[in-house]
Amino acid sequence: MENKLKATARVLEVMDTLREQCPWDREQTFASLRNNTIEEAFELTDAITDGDMEGIKEELGDVLLHIVFYSKMADEQGQFDFADVCNALCDKLIYRHPHVYGDVLADSPEEVKQNWEALKLRKKARKSGILGGVPRSLPAMVKAFRIGEKAASAGFDWEKKEDVWQKVYEEVAEVEAEMKADNLDNIEAEIGDLFFALINACRLYGIDPENALERTNKKFIKRFNHIEARAAETGKMVSELPLDELESYWQEAKNPS
Repeated sequence: MENKLKATARVLEVMDTLREQCPWDREQTFASLRNNTIEEAFELTDAITDGDMEGIKEELGDVLLHIVFYSKMADEQGQFDFADVCNALCDKLIYRHPHVYGDVLADSPEEVKQNWEALKLRKKARKSGILGGVPRSLPAMVKAFRIGEKAASAGFDWEKKEDVWQKVYEEVAEVEAEMKADNLDNIEAEIGDLFFALINACRLYGIDPENALERTNKKFIKRFNHIEARAAETGKMVSELPLDELESYWQEAKNPS
């Protein structure tokens, strides 16, 4: 614990020094750092997806830098400091873990999550509604997943997870109907509904849709790279080969001998 406290103090001291002596650090504001913060969060998720522990350590440091940076700027404005951030976090964690710090029983991860969401609703629903706590700037897929979770925590969900497929099939039919009508605006709306239904299916079956799609992205890239390599062997570009030949290379990539 002593080493951790010393390391935390060192980070805060370094930030104090940089804010005082570095021209770039000195001119930063909450607004100027915002996009960098988003980028750092995505770099962390990339490292997690790749299982790169060294990368995760480095990217966690970058995220921590931003937390310390924002806290320092707020301290300069007399709003709050790093200690306030840590104490607010501890207070929240204790409040949302009554099964650890109180007398509430929760014997499974599912019960813990249900209690967590219920406690969040007590504080936030009165101010901004059940869905008010979903950040507006979240990527659409992540936002849809969180919307589904929050609605479900309030009791608005399918009775059985299998029932979600009826909604998925319904949305597929509506997409097909609008495509036949060739109404671009309606097609976009119905495809959005289909995405939302599929994301809810992922939630109900315990699948992270972001991870699932990224897994497919990587699989497609690997197979397409194989197609490019095979095309290069013929001295041609992918665009110069007939579709049936490209399909044969695709099948090679799917089923390597």
